[in-house]
Amino acid sequence: MIAIAGLGLTLTSCNSQPQSKTTASGLDPEKFVAEYQGKPTALYTLKNSNGMEVCVTNFGGRIVSIMAPDREGSMHDVVLGFDSVQAYFPENNQTDFGASIGRYANRLNQGRIVIEGDTIQLPQNNFGHCLHGGPSGWQYKVYDAKQLNDSTLTLTIDSPDGDNNFPGNVKAEVTYSLLSDNSIDIRYKATTDKPTVVNMTNHSYFNLNGNPEEPITNNILTINASRFTPVDSTYMTTGEILEVAGTPMDFTTAKEVGADITKVDYEQVKFGNGYDHNWVLDTNGDDTQVAATLYSPTTGIKLEVLTNEPGIQVYSGNFLDGTVTGKHGITYQQRSGICLETQKYPDSPNKPEWPSAYLNPGETYESHCIFRFSTAE
Repeated sequence: MIAIAGLGLTLTSCNSQPQSKTTASGLDPEKFVAEYQGKPTALYTLKNSNGMEVCVTNFGGRIVSIMAPDREGSMHDVVLGFDSVQAYFPENNQTDFGASIGRYANRLNQGRIVIEGDTIQLPQNNFGHCLHGGPSGWQYKVYDAKQLNDSTLTLTIDSPDGDNNFPGNVKAEVTYSLLSDNSIDIRYKATTDKPTVVNMTNHSYFNLNGNPEEPITNNILTINASRFTPVDSTYMTTGEILEVAGTPMDFTTAKEVGADITKVDYEQVKFGNGYDHNWVLDTNGDDTQVAATLYSPTTGIKLEVLTNEPGIQVYSGNFLDGTVTGKHGITYQQRSGICLETQKYPDSPNKPEWPSAYLNPGETYESHCIFRFSTAE
């Protein structure tokens, strides 16, 4: 039996999918058995020998819960999400909680890209820009799921030519593996039959306090990045790359997420309503180097992020406003969670000097992200 701190719940852990018992995080798998656009949905549970548990639904390839140990060995759910798959459906909630985002994570300027000289108009679903692949991006699609063992799940999706007006028939794959060192290893692959753009990421909202009623402003963040890509008032990258030194964007040494988050006299914090920016990683695509670290002094839970991507988007839950009720009936307020999204820079296809997000026939898109959990005093 596992007690979830702060929620007053005692819950029984479960076997891997298919399952009927309540998960360690308090989820009822039956509430994830449904159909969306003619395809079945379910909840899949990954476990390791240390008692960690990760629950994933194939609707949007979403991480629903992560049970991680604190410094005392007690388990906490450290991501935001919902108790049922229906709550993730776009007609009920327009959220990206835990999702495998595609085709293009983040924003594309005015929803336009140029491929082989042709200008393609994409949906404009965020301040005139195309965000996260459009209003029916992959976070709102049902992936095909295959659980390989107790700790590995592979999700695949076939995105047809013209999906949200993106060119090319794209076959994409996301593999979640829960490793023995308490890492969640996420590997993305994609191929296409026409030139296109692909930029995938995971959109989990973390709260290492283990209780989303406590904001993440006390979580301590370090980013291995001396530069970032500033945005305008519509959250679109300007094309500049600026130094973080001497600004609220400087997380090269550890500081609380909330330390400078209200310093709206700094234009980027004002525009972002907090942090909603891409940092240019100094790791040079080396996924053995730590790109970012998040730590909760409340629980001692530490999260390290490693990636082969050039950037990481940090979003501090600025637009959570109490209108969404998540797991266990908890209402998500501003700063209830923070996202650490490894990816290409926003709007890279329109900024040719930035790392390319183009994918051509015969090539394979590959992206790697590791969320590694541990504890510290």
